[in-house]
Amino acid sequence: MKLTRLIVLTVALVFAWATAGFAAHSPETCVKRIDSFNYLVDYSGSMMMNYKGGDAGKTSKIALAKQAIDRVNAAVPDLGYSGGLYTFAPYMEFVEQSTWDRAQMAEGIAAIESDLDVFGRFTPMGPGLADHDAVIKSMAPKAAVIIVSDGEANRGVDPVEEAKAIYAANPDVCFHIISVADSAEGQQTLEEIAALSSCAVLVKASDLVASDAAVDKFVGDVFCMPMTEEVIVLRGVNFAFDSSELDAAARAVLDEAAAHVKSMDNPKLVLLGYTDSVGTDAYNLGLSQRRANAVKAYLVNAGVPASDMIARGMGKSFRYDNATEEGRFMNRRCELTFEE
Repeated sequence: MKLTRLIVLTVALVFAWATAGFAAHSPETCVKRIDSFNYLVDYSGSMMMNYKGGDAGKTSKIALAKQAIDRVNAAVPDLGYSGGLYTFAPYMEFVEQSTWDRAQMAEGIAAIESDLDVFGRFTPMGPGLADHDAVIKSMAPKAAVIIVSDGEANRGVDPVEEAKAIYAANPDVCFHIISVADSAEGQQTLEEIAALSSCAVLVKASDLVASDAAVDKFVGDVFCMPMTEEVIVLRGVNFAFDSSELDAAARAVLDEAAAHVKSMDNPKLVLLGYTDSVGTDAYNLGLSQRRANAVKAYLVNAGVPASDMIARGMGKSFRYDNATEEGRFMNRRCELTFEE
C-alpha cells in the first residue's frame, strides 16, 4: 500500500490515506473479510496427468496445484483465520478445520501425493462437493472454500448443481476457484461454479505460480475487504477488557472524527469492531459487533446520519501482540473505513 499522506489530529486520532492496491499479505493493510477458509483439492486420476497448458509436459496438474496453494498459503495475512485442507476423489482430510497455522498448512500441502495412478480413478466432482458440505456447515460464518481442480467431472451429480445446492443451504460461504484446467470443458465447469456468486474469485494456478502480483491479488480479493481508491482508517478508539463502553479519550477522538466526516460529501462509512484473542470466537464476534454499534451510536448522536454508516463486528484481532497487555489493548479497538 502506498501511503500518500498522514493527517494526525488531536487526541491520537490518525487518518491514513492510501491509494488503491495493497500488499495483500500484510496484516497492517488487510481488513479481514472472512473468518474461515479451506482448500478443497481435486485428487482424481486426471489431476495426475501432465498439465497441457504453458510448459506442456513439464509438470502434473496436481504438482502445479500444490505449488499454487503453497504460494497462496505463504501470503495469507496472519489475522486469526480458521483453515483446513481437504481433497476429493477420494475425499480425505489433510489438515483439520481449526485455527490456521501457516507451517501446519504447508506440511499438509506437502503431504498431497503427486505420482498416484491415473487410470481407474474417476472424477466425481459433484459428490466431492457434497461430501464437503458437512465441513462447510461447521465453518465460522464468512467462509471461503477454495476449489483447486481441472474441472473434469465424469461421475455422480453435476458439480454446478451441487454448488448451487450448497449455496442455498449455506448463505455465508463463497466458492473460489484455482483452475488447473487444460480443456475447454473443464474450464467451463469451473467458470460456471464461479458465476454462481458475485463473491467468487477465479484464477489460473499457472498465474499464481508465475506471478507474485497474481498471488497478492488473489489473497487480497479472497481474504481482505475491498477498499475504494481513497481509504481512511480511524485509530485511537480502544476498549477495556470485555467492554463496549466508550471512555472519555475515545469520545474525544470520535468528536474529532464526527467533525471531519460531516465536512465530507456523502461519505459511506464502515465501522469495524475488534477484540483481543482472549475468549471464544463466537463470544468475541458478538463483543466486536457491540463495540462497532457503540461507535456508530456515538457518531449518530454527534450528527453523522445513521444511513451513512455500517457497523461490522470483525471478531478477534491479531494485528498487535496478544501476548502482551499493551498488544491486547491495541487489538480491542474500532476502526473506520470509507468504501463504496
